[in-house]
Amino acid sequence: MTRLSRAARGVITAVAALLTVTAASAPARATPDPRAPKDFVALSTVDPTIIQEMRYFTPHNFVGERVDGYRQPICLLTRPAAEGLHRAQRQLLRHGYSLKVYDCYRPQRAVDHFVRWAEDLDDETMKAEFYPEVGKTRLFTDGYIAEKSGHSRGSTMDLTIVRLPARPTRPYTPGQPLVPCFATKRERFPDNSLDMGTGFDCFDPLAHTLDPRVQGQQRANRLLLKSTLEKLGFVNLAEEWWHYTYKPEPYPDTYFDFPVAWKSLSAGR
Repeated sequence: MTRLSRAARGVITAVAALLTVTAASAPARATPDPRAPKDFVALSTVDPTIIQEMRYFTPHNFVGERVDGYRQPICLLTRPAAEGLHRAQRQLLRHGYSLKVYDCYRPQRAVDHFVRWAEDLDDETMKAEFYPEVGKTRLFTDGYIAEKSGHSRGSTMDLTIVRLPARPTRPYTPGQPLVPCFATKRERFPDNSLDMGTGFDCFDPLAHTLDPRVQGQQRANRLLLKSTLEKLGFVNLAEEWWHYTYKPEPYPDTYFDFPVAWKSLSAGR
């Protein structure tokens, strides 16, 4: 081997080593977030009069912190479900009421967050409000937490009814004293909705839509929500007075994982 060839080989080796170091130190490209199918919409673009209080964007929920995947406090749904809520809202507005949504489409990453939280038996930050009489070891067995949620299919929402004009409610402050979700409306965390007998996301049999212990005006309020929505194609989950699914679902077997954000939509801002 000549001196020149040895020198050239040395240069090539040095360049190759430099390229290897550079490639190793370069940051990996972030995987882009999945996008929603074209027939997903923001509820506010279909009916801007429906009140939105997106609880999982806030720390006021059974986890006690903002839930993974909720990047903006907006309600995303399949268009048929959003248009169904619009028709329900038109009926309620004529009687001085409005719908209010707590949750709509829920990404799979949020469901995974719920599962991790449920498996952490030491984290009972919000127990006194949301599951005061349920041991955390029973959340899966009793069906309060599952590895899949109908919300991730895009046509399920959690909602209630508000009498108009809607009164503002004070925000939740982490660390404040908690009151059981089945306490009287005057005692539990303030919500401008009609009195449904329990608060939203109450892990207790009293939250079952037709629990016989819920009577009087509370039962009438639940039945107003139920009758209004069922006439328009929505189906209630018997264990949760707030939980409804629009039928037929456009995606009955698909669980999506795009974030709750405007940019997830085809016409995102």
